[in-house]
Amino acid sequence: MAGGKKKSFTLPSKLLKTLSSIWQDKHMVLFKAEYTFLVTTVLWFLEIGINIWVIQKVAYTEIDWKAYMDEVEGVINGTYDYTQLQGDTGPLVYPAGFVYIFTGLYYLTDHGQNIRLGQYVFAVFYLITLLLVFRIYHRTKKVPPYVFFFVCCASYRIHSIFVLRLFNDPVAMMLLFGAINLFLDGRWTLGCALYSLAVSVKMNVLLFAPGLLFLLLCEFGLWKALPKLSLCAGIQLVLGLPFLLVNPVGYVSRAFDLGRQFLFKWTVNWRFLTEDVFLSRYFHLVLLSAHIITLVLFALKRWKRSGNSIWSILTDPSERKETVHKLNIIQTVLVLFTSNFIGMCFSRSLHYQFYVWYFHTLPYLLWSGGVKKLAHLLRVLILGLIELSWNTYPSTNYSSLSLHVCHFIILLCLWLNPTPALPSQKLDNKAKRH
Repeated sequence: MAGGKKKSFTLPSKLLKTLSSIWQDKHMVLFKAEYTFLVTTVLWFLEIGINIWVIQKVAYTEIDWKAYMDEVEGVINGTYDYTQLQGDTGPLVYPAGFVYIFTGLYYLTDHGQNIRLGQYVFAVFYLITLLLVFRIYHRTKKVPPYVFFFVCCASYRIHSIFVLRLFNDPVAMMLLFGAINLFLDGRWTLGCALYSLAVSVKMNVLLFAPGLLFLLLCEFGLWKALPKLSLCAGIQLVLGLPFLLVNPVGYVSRAFDLGRQFLFKWTVNWRFLTEDVFLSRYFHLVLLSAHIITLVLFALKRWKRSGNSIWSILTDPSERKETVHKLNIIQTVLVLFTSNFIGMCFSRSLHYQFYVWYFHTLPYLLWSGGVKKLAHLLRVLILGLIELSWNTYPSTNYSSLSLHVCHFIILLCLWLNPTPALPSQKLDNKAKRH
């Protein structure tokens, strides 16, 4: 009986101790990273009400949903030639994973007619995405909890992209953040599979690929990384097989069109240029060169520990003569988020729905920068200016320029970040073998 009494008082005493600690630190709850779980839990439940209110009170805007439904309806009707699939906004330009997921949504929403139900499905996608993002921030504890208010409740554009526009971008990012969580848990094979599924919804997820390749080589070396890379490619092949069998060139050229031309009227980031420059292939080559050079510089000078040869990551970890830095969750997230951010900085064009490609990563990047004197207020101001740039419609010379200035500041801070190894944050060694 004595043992039973002891157990019965254990849980209440722990709860009282936790509540007492929170009360004593109540003025610091929004600033101490150890309270991330508490603050994000409150915000997540608050977001349920916000999404319901937005769906009920703010008018839905038709942009691409009807086109999505037309495109998948063509597949349902037996058309597997990608060059013959199109909606009212143009041809189908997304990989096969998009077709399968939105076919499911097609049937769920009564052939795309029940838009209100579709909005609630996307609200669920939003809440799942937020849960996955908050778990990353809880694991890394890099950002003060008050910032999470700006990550969710304060962004009109992000709510709009999810529940008022029903774009496919949020679906791809939801899968991507799921993959990152698996990487942090050391489940690399399953994470690579989910990453490939994200790519199959929209190609923008490939912006994370350089960072992921670097992490796989660091973790496994070239030969042991090849099966995981092959898995990524194999999933794309299997998903695209019905379309590849009919018109392989048509599928690849449409689903993975790297040379796709964007319309100047929708650009968020290059409004201050003339349309001729914006459409110039020379300008595109300059951006691509800058993108590649910046990635290489970060890989050589920031992601790799100084003093180690870049070629050492190609060898098996057990055979490495020099100490190649061990991955920790902070470095893993930073490499992936930085890889994607560099791609955003040098993108040929950013449209309004593309904001979700990096929105949830911005606080992590800002609070990971190497400029220690960059005040909290200035970081929040940068977040605010980026939000304002994405909410300015149509974009202006000033909104585009301010977006580039903010991007440059973040990129500079990341360059000044030495990314030290933190042994206490290492990935689980047992899980790392999977």
